[in-house]
Amino acid sequence: MLTEELIKLNNLQLAGKLVSEQLMLGIHHSKRTGYGVEFEQYRHYEIGDDPKRIDWKLYARTDKHLVRESSTESNFHLKFIIDLSGSMNYVENKVSRLEYCKILLASLSYLGYRQGDLMSLFGIKNGEIVTLVNSGKQSFQRILYTLEKIEAHGNWENTNSLDLSVLQSGKQKEVLVIASDLLQFNDEWLTLIKSLANAHREILIFLVLGQQELNFNLKGFFRFKDLETGQEIELQAEAIKEEVKKNAENYLTKLEEALQIPFVHLFKTSFDTPIASVILEAIKQRNF
Repeated sequence: MLTEELIKLNNLQLAGKLVSEQLMLGIHHSKRTGYGVEFEQYRHYEIGDDPKRIDWKLYARTDKHLVRESSTESNFHLKFIIDLSGSMNYVENKVSRLEYCKILLASLSYLGYRQGDLMSLFGIKNGEIVTLVNSGKQSFQRILYTLEKIEAHGNWENTNSLDLSVLQSGKQKEVLVIASDLLQFNDEWLTLIKSLANAHREILIFLVLGQQELNFNLKGFFRFKDLETGQEIELQAEAIKEEVKKNAENYLTKLEEALQIPFVHLFKTSFDTPIASVILEAIKQRNF
């Protein structure tokens, strides 16, 4: 389902659910259905299932081969981080970067919910990492509600003084999921990511950019606005096209090289890429 169609639903909860149902997969296999202690659900017998798992008493009543499933608790904590700086308001073809990232994280939270993962939500705004939703009961619903309401504005400064204590690790292994454009002036994002990556915390970064930001296929005079500072300038697109494309290529090359570090995985996507495809590619690459 295209992102523009999901946005038209005007319902983040429904959009996230539709994407997660397209996948029918988890971001990892931390919750295993099988011979657990706690009963979870029935499902139809499939080729390859152990016949011993068929509920034969239920078969006698319903004439259906149903398998009992149980679950074990997940040992993962999914921590979502969404960039809330002004550049997230960038729009192409009626889709904003912020809307795209909201649906992306809502979809991932559905997958985490289905697997029984601990989940929490954080935002980066005005030079701070802020806790938006703590883990705990009903965190899934609170994450969806919060994503629906949050807005992006301002810029990111003084990153060297970022307080990382809000991202302190618990007993569970962590998967930190970042949704952003990773735009930076002084390696702010690289500094943060490198300080967070370790053997206990795997980091998945979804880098979301528009096609025009990369290819810059504009013609004529345009008034360009810095969405973080509000500064504006009028330029002829053709005169700066090659410079913009070269800067974009250098920016991506530098990011990819700098993020070739253990426990960090970068996934690039654009506004016109279906969100289900983006998540599925991440799942396949990381074997979650």
